[in-house]
Amino acid sequence: MTTRRNFLQQASLLTAGVLLVPSCVMAKANQNVGIQLYTLREQLPKDVQGVIGKVAKAGYKEVETYGYSKENGFWGLTPKEFSQLLKKNKLTTPSGHFGFDAYISGKDEDLQSYIEAAKAVDMKYIIVPYLGENLRQTAGDYRHVAQRLSKAAEECNAAGLTLAYHNHDFEFKNLGDTTGYDILLSETDPNLVKFELDLYWVVRAGLDPVKLFKENEGRFELWHVKDMDKSTPTINTEVGSGSINFKEIFNNAKVAGVKHILVEQENFSKDPFQSITQSYTYVKENLL
Repeated sequence: MTTRRNFLQQASLLTAGVLLVPSCVMAKANQNVGIQLYTLREQLPKDVQGVIGKVAKAGYKEVETYGYSKENGFWGLTPKEFSQLLKKNKLTTPSGHFGFDAYISGKDEDLQSYIEAAKAVDMKYIIVPYLGENLRQTAGDYRHVAQRLSKAAEECNAAGLTLAYHNHDFEFKNLGDTTGYDILLSETDPNLVKFELDLYWVVRAGLDPVKLFKENEGRFELWHVKDMDKSTPTINTEVGSGSINFKEIFNNAKVAGVKHILVEQENFSKDPFQSITQSYTYVKENLL
C-alpha cells in the first residue's frame, strides 16, 4: 500500500534524480573538443588564418599545435600573433607538440624557448610527441629518456606548465620483461610527468586503453581521439566510422583523468574539413 509518506519519499527521490541527471549530462556536454592541428598539416602552412577560422567553424574550441621553432614560430606567426589569431576565433591552445630529440640527447637549449612560447599563448602542457629511433633501442635507452623527461618536467613545473608524453605503438614493444612505456610510466613522477594517450596507437599495438587507465589512474590527462579504418587498420578515419569502441573508452574517462580531448586524423578519403566536422559532431553528440 502506498501511503502519503511513501509517495512523498518516492517523489522526492525522483525529483532529485531528475535534477541530478541533467546536471551530469550538462557537465559532460560542456567538455570542450579540441583538434591536433597536424591533422591539417597540408593546408595549415599555406593559409594559417583561413585554416584556424575553419577549425573554429567546425565547432572546435581548442587546438593543439605542432612544429614550433624559435626561428619560424607557429607557421610563420610569432607566439603573440598566433595568440591573437586564436582569440579572434574564440579558440584556446591547452597544449603543443615540441621536438625533444635534441633535448633527450643532452642539449638543453631548446626547452627554454618552448616554455616561453607556451606561456605566450597560454598553454598548460608541453608535449613530447615522438622519439627518434636511435633514442629507443633498449630498456636502458628508455630509462635515459625517463631521466631527461623528469628533468624537463621540473623546469616546466617551475614555469607553471606540465610536461606530457605522447605515444605511438613502438613504446609497447617488449624489451625483455618490460616495455618502453612501462619504463616511462614507472620511472617518472606521476605528479610531474603526465601522458597524452593516443588511443589509435594503443589499439594498434594490441592493447586495451581501459586496462591502461585502471593500471595507471589519473596519468592520462590528454587523449588523441582518432579511429581505426575497418578495412585497413594501418590507417585512420573519421571518429565513429572505424573499429575502435570509443563509447567504452569514454565511459572510463574519469579513471584516466582526462582533461583534454583532441581529435586527430592523418588519412583522408574526403575533404579534410568535412572529415574534422564529422568527427567533431560524433564526439560531441555520441561520446560526451
